[in-house]
Amino acid sequence: MGKKYLQLNGIGAYKTAFHLSNYVWEIVVKWDFFTKDTVGKQFIRAVDSNSANIAEGFGRYSKKDKIKFYRYSFGSMKESLDWNEKAKTRNLITREQYQHILDALNNKLPIELNSLIKFTNEKLTI
Repeated sequence: MGKKYLQLNGIGAYKTAFHLSNYVWEIVVKWDFFTKDTVGKQFIRAVDSNSANIAEGFGRYSKKDKIKFYRYSFGSMKESLDWNEKAKTRNLITREQYQHILDALNNKLPIELNSLIKFTNEKLTI
């Protein structure tokens, strides 16, 4: 049996971040121009950065380089949490939408990212 290689789409943190970015997109795309232009663009950029940083890290060669980008994703997560709070406070999202986003950013993604960093640290030699 051949060696099994890890694929980007097989990484839990990437899948969670990717699905979350599309979930937020489906909400923001329906907002009026002013709301999209102010809160929407920044919310989308922040949430898109989560999966983009994981993807970029995955494509890097060294363990140190990979982990650096995975850690950038933590910063994007915190920024996404801020925009989620603003969207809730400004009545731009429903309570259910807010809770779904919050759960992914507060509970699921941090655990998966920490697991990815730990795996990278333990399994890679360079």
